[in-house]
Amino acid sequence: MLSALIIIFIVTYAAIALEHPIKINKSASALLGAGLLWTVYAIFNNEVQVNHQLSESVATTAQIVFFLIGAMTIVEVIDAHNGFEVITSRIKTTKLSSLMWLVGFVTFFLSAILDNLTTTIVMISLMKKLLDKQEDRLLFASMVVIAANAGGAWSPIGDVTTTMLWIGGQITAASIVKSLLLASLVNLIVPLFIVSYSLRGKMVISPAKLENTSALQSNEFERNVVFFMGLGVLVLVPAFKTLTHLPPFMGILFGLGLLWLVGDLLHRNKDDQDKQHLSLVHALMRIDMSSIVFFIGILLAVATLEHSQILNSLATWLDQTIGRQDMIVTIMGLLSAIVDNVPLVAASIGMYDLAMYPPDSFLWEFIAYCAGTGGSILIIGSAAGVAAMGLEKIQFAWYLKKISWLALIGYFAGNLTYILQYNLTH
Repeated sequence: MLSALIIIFIVTYAAIALEHPIKINKSASALLGAGLLWTVYAIFNNEVQVNHQLSESVATTAQIVFFLIGAMTIVEVIDAHNGFEVITSRIKTTKLSSLMWLVGFVTFFLSAILDNLTTTIVMISLMKKLLDKQEDRLLFASMVVIAANAGGAWSPIGDVTTTMLWIGGQITAASIVKSLLLASLVNLIVPLFIVSYSLRGKMVISPAKLENTSALQSNEFERNVVFFMGLGVLVLVPAFKTLTHLPPFMGILFGLGLLWLVGDLLHRNKDDQDKQHLSLVHALMRIDMSSIVFFIGILLAVATLEHSQILNSLATWLDQTIGRQDMIVTIMGLLSAIVDNVPLVAASIGMYDLAMYPPDSFLWEFIAYCAGTGGSILIIGSAAGVAAMGLEKIQFAWYLKKISWLALIGYFAGNLTYILQYNLTH
């Protein structure tokens, strides 16, 4: 049975990693893999035990999925009201190097408040409004991926994997911010410095201005209310968890309900046709359900490896073969450039026991950094990268040649920064 589970999981992993060459959506591969894994596991094990374990896995998966649905819907509502204009209208620089620094830092901190996938979509959409040359847009989109992944790593709501660790109790909100902010910043600044140096003297060439139709259907007051309330809901989720001790998904759903209520009140006097695209119902239709389904599939697939004790055996083998935690986690981060970091972190949660590695220990914080930022090394290594690949048609080979080495330097620079900081403070 164990051999069959491992083979199915490896094939599933390969299909996810090779999504673009084989032209099969990774969500399909994840769901198929999860179904096959649970089927094989159920055939060889006690029915009552399997059903109990499946119920546990579904409950854990549902918390992450509900959180993502809430967060993605809130961002869609803000975007529908053209709320991000609050940020974009303040960018006035005419030098490419200055714009690169500005975009890098805005992406870094926005990613910590929203999440790296959403921030990437927002910032690349912004780049299309600010830059006319495709060559410039490709470079900026690639740096947005690095900045978004770095920004997401130090925030409990900035990256799906960090959120998984937070919801699972492996890290706490205050500690992860304090421990990873500097390392994540170094991860961004090193490649940003190299790229901005190469852009010296080059000027921003802006595209022709187009009429903004969404701005015509929502006034400035509505835009500001939705923008600040939406961001406020996302930012206050950690405080909600600390105050009530309820899971984060309850905070995000509660906030979504409030935003829905306010949105309906704001637009109650408008014609149905005018307010249709501004409503929460429309926003729910626009969220990326393919990504949601992928997370369901891959988390349930990894759960079978955890319940069958395969992950525990792998953890033991790694400890005996390599021994050093920092080396093991560094390798895990590099692997996240090849395969999605969600299953890697899901696997690590199953591999290491909280009783042996308590919350906020070196292992969990370092996993959050390495899995969060290692995905930038290849364009397919993170959700942000895949989104950028689709939005700007970035070629895998182009990214590998032009950007991968920059992301790799940043990864190891941040890696060493965290280890040094940890040794100095413990």
